[in-house]
Amino acid sequence: MKKSVNADEGAADEFRLEEFLPFRLSVAAESVTHLMTRQHLAHTELAMPEWRLLAAVGRFGVLSPTAAGERTSMDKVKVSRAAASLVARGLLRQTQDPEDGRGRLLRLTRKGTTTYAGVGPMAREIEASLAPSLTRAEWSALHKALAKLSVHAQAILTDTESE
Repeated sequence: MKKSVNADEGAADEFRLEEFLPFRLSVAAESVTHLMTRQHLAHTELAMPEWRLLAAVGRFGVLSPTAAGERTSMDKVKVSRAAASLVARGLLRQTQDPEDGRGRLLRLTRKGTTTYAGVGPMAREIEASLAPSLTRAEWSALHKALAKLSVHAQAILTDTESE
């Protein structure tokens, strides 16, 4: 005779999405992205991928789309679309890579440099609006923990790719 499972008995082993770390990180990231988009990026008319690409090219000067993807954690398609949009708006210039005939290089235009000048103050403003939710020690611990998680996740990916 088959035993019926009481709902309470299975509850201890029940998967709880709301407690799953990757889900919680994703929800937090989406909340911050919405905050950035609504309160800070709306007046620039930049989408998040465009903002990230502009910030990376502004910081590093000249980037290939591949390097831009690595610096922004965006896939090739997202980088390509963001670059095309920024080029069309006159914020980025895309030129042929002299060392690789098929490669492209991205750099800021004058207009892009002016827009990039607002990236730092905007980023500080965003962080200042989020910071009161945590103590300084918690803020520091969060940054350290996220760095460790990222490095560890990348190491796991590298290990599984080499198998």
